[in-house]
Amino acid sequence: MATLLLTAVGTALGGPIGGAIGAMAGRAFDQAVLFRPKGRTGPRINDLQVQTSSYGSQIPRLFGTMRVAGTVIWATDLRETTSKSGGGKGRPSVTSYEYAASFAVALSARPIRAVKRIWAEGNLLRGSAGDFKTELGAFRVHLGGEDQPVDPLIASAQGIDHAPAHRGIAYVVFEDLALADYGNRIPSLTFEIEADEGAVKVVAIAAMLSDGAIEGEGLGVVGGYAASGGNVSEALVPLVEGFGLALDGTWLRAVGGEVEVVAATSLCSRVNGRARDPVTSRSGMAQDVPVQLSLRHYDAARDYQAGVQKVARPGPGRVEQGIDMPAMLAADEARELAAVRLRSAWAGRATMEVQCGWEALTIRPGSLVSVGGIGGHWRVEEREWEAMAVRLTLRRVPGGAVGLPEGASGGAIVREVDAPHGATTLMLVDLPPLEDVAATGPVVVAVASGGAGWRRAALFSRGANGVAEPLGRSALRATLGRLATPLAAGSATMIDRARTCEVALLADDMALGSSDESGLAQGRNLCLIGQELVQFEAAVQTGAGTWRLSGLRRGLRGSEWAMALGHGEDTPFLLVEQERLAAMPASAFAGTGGVLTVLAIGIGDAEPAEAMLTVRGEAMAPPAPVHGRVKSDGEGGLVMSWVRRSRIGWTWRDGVETPLGEEVERYGGAVMAGDTAIRTVETASPAWIYDAAMIAADVGFAPGEGRHLALWQIGALGAGRALRIALPV
Repeated sequence: MATLLLTAVGTALGGPIGGAIGAMAGRAFDQAVLFRPKGRTGPRINDLQVQTSSYGSQIPRLFGTMRVAGTVIWATDLRETTSKSGGGKGRPSVTSYEYAASFAVALSARPIRAVKRIWAEGNLLRGSAGDFKTELGAFRVHLGGEDQPVDPLIASAQGIDHAPAHRGIAYVVFEDLALADYGNRIPSLTFEIEADEGAVKVVAIAAMLSDGAIEGEGLGVVGGYAASGGNVSEALVPLVEGFGLALDGTWLRAVGGEVEVVAATSLCSRVNGRARDPVTSRSGMAQDVPVQLSLRHYDAARDYQAGVQKVARPGPGRVEQGIDMPAMLAADEARELAAVRLRSAWAGRATMEVQCGWEALTIRPGSLVSVGGIGGHWRVEEREWEAMAVRLTLRRVPGGAVGLPEGASGGAIVREVDAPHGATTLMLVDLPPLEDVAATGPVVVAVASGGAGWRRAALFSRGANGVAEPLGRSALRATLGRLATPLAAGSATMIDRARTCEVALLADDMALGSSDESGLAQGRNLCLIGQELVQFEAAVQTGAGTWRLSGLRRGLRGSEWAMALGHGEDTPFLLVEQERLAAMPASAFAGTGGVLTVLAIGIGDAEPAEAMLTVRGEAMAPPAPVHGRVKSDGEGGLVMSWVRRSRIGWTWRDGVETPLGEEVERYGGAVMAGDTAIRTVETASPAWIYDAAMIAADVGFAPGEGRHLALWQIGALGAGRALRIALPV
């Protein structure tokens, strides 16, 4: 007896590894190839998506273009830097710690052509133009040549005699990558690798993995492939499964091709004088074939991320199966492959054994045959010569095209803008109170922004001695701009629906939104125009980066004094969002006469951006009193009254008195004749009597000038701005 299986062919090809290839290809028919036995290992999609740093991790051999996570093969300890913020006026200082790391990541066990985009925790770290979105000292790519030198950083850390060059391994080195954006740890990275130019033929991959032992033609192409596993067989399993391949000697071929004929006259009904059935047929159960088959792959349309295509069949059954294929395929290609494999599994339920004459010895396992008198095409799984007859074990293969509708979708993804970092725009702001809590010092913030690709910048304060001190990093990208049309003064006591203003934002991708009353009550759409705090109901885009604002609430939080000045074109605009404001410590402007100078340096800045501000402490002083009134006291004098406001009482509550917000209630003022103060005033209540004797005594001062009372509240940290009450004298 002589039995010929594909396993034996593989062993003849190349010893144990060749045997593994043969055994793998022998199982590559229909459901036997689809559904792996438990315990078999091989490349998986997840293997390429998760960055590792453990000993024994496999480094795949990459072909074409792929996105992989890689393996950390070397790293230094984290480098720590500190910066202080806060302090002064009884407030504690805060020490911040930032870290950077240097490390190397292995990408491929064969040479590559280039590293293109890099993602960190799913966010773009390096753009297609080679620009980085996070600060780092240097970045180097070692392409995996057999003559590549030792990396200089690794050599300096390990010593030149102990530093490997990792020849034959493509890897990258990050030097001092800032980790603040990633929780002060090395982030999970994925890399877009270009190992070959253009698509790669499946047969070329098989030949490369087998050192040229396997040949073939017409096996299809993939945009990329990551080969890994314990041997050549495991490396090729996903391609064999996905494309339905078979190995005939040293020739790898696809299902289909030339069909050999087993004629009816070749079938034997008697062997050695004994009657036998020339054909024995069997059919498997429908429930053993999955009702749904999914194929996981990498999709270039999804930025080389993993995608999945599913196909289903009608009929009974509950089993669902899948193929993990670490290859770059379009969605249509992946769906078609899945459909072909499912149809092969369904057709492959039918098996048949035929007894033939000696002429069937020319038919090799893996061949496609038709049997006279029996419909369909059949794959030869086994050929056995016994008792002067040849027995062929056959499995049915599907016929005809799959006939799937076109237009498979890989699913939509949210792409991060891939644009250069660009220059930094910096603004310093002395804010009034934004919360109902009394400030203990100035609320001074730095806001930084830039174009669509801008991330953050390092901040430094420059003191009177010219020395720059680190202030940490800026906050998130702020929405900045300038007025495109003037905004005249309005009323702070009602909603201004008569006036609108147009804002030209810093970048076209920035946007403003509308809000209802509930949102406005929660503080949405708060902006700073010049030094006036404003809220807007509606924002309508009028062009690229330009927006018209309407339904204005003017002079908020005591900033009506700035509204009264009016705002011309090019007045600075800032959308006030807490998470985009970086608080400046009092130490940054202590000893400078209240002048704060800040420098901002981002990745895209050839020169640092600079901003200067004279700090007045808008949050420290109580706002100006309102509702000033004057009436006669009936004795030739005047009674003046007003309503105080509080820097912690911005919410309007009916039936509840506004909290004082200061240690004591105290007011100061002056009777003014034009710009000349002719009498000073001080009172502990929101009223003051300018009696007849005072008026008579002041008649001789600054004759002919209109007189008024300038009145301000005196707070614990300073005096507020004045209310002006006209006097009829």
